[in-house]
Amino acid sequence: MRTSVRLVLAAALALLVSLAGKTALAQQTMKVAVVDVQRAVMQTEDGLRAQATLKKLFDSRQQELNKKQADLQKQKEEIDKQSKVLSQAALQKKVDEWQKQMVELQTTFVEYNKELEKKQRELQDPILERIVATIKRIAGTDGYDLIVDRATVAFSRSDLDLTDRVIQVANGGAPGAGSTGTSGGGGAVPAKAATPTPSAKP
Repeated sequence: MRTSVRLVLAAALALLVSLAGKTALAQQTMKVAVVDVQRAVMQTEDGLRAQATLKKLFDSRQQELNKKQADLQKQKEEIDKQSKVLSQAALQKKVDEWQKQMVELQTTFVEYNKELEKKQRELQDPILERIVATIKRIAGTDGYDLIVDRATVAFSRSDLDLTDRVIQVANGGAPGAGSTGTSGGGGAVPAKAATPTPSAKP
């Protein structure tokens, strides 16, 4: 009876060792890579054009906000100067008008911010779709089992980074095998467009 039990245990152990060996082999042969998706979106030719468009819109809106704020600052200074010579009713009327314009400025700021976010999505979403499609093409061409976004992993070797290659292919290059790039070239770019803000409080 004991001999039979030993044989069963030995067989089970052999099976476990065999399964462990197969798992280790599968891990060794699995081809993986990482891509900095955000950088790829921003640094393609289309991504750079999108950033230029967003910056132009941002600068325009920021200038408008700065002008309106400067006007309100001047009005406030005038109100302060006239506070001792105007009647209480006249002064209150000017203050109320000034406060109304301040509320309008804040509303305009929120609207401009939403406008920039909407424009950013309109410009960058199609680029993101092309980047994802490019990653799939490279995976199919080179036989990658797994390609993950660099932002989702705590660490990866630099030789596993395909970001530069993805950018090249997305810009019209061939998806065939090539040297992997590192994430060091180019630097990170913010995912969101800058938000226009009043330069100073009135």
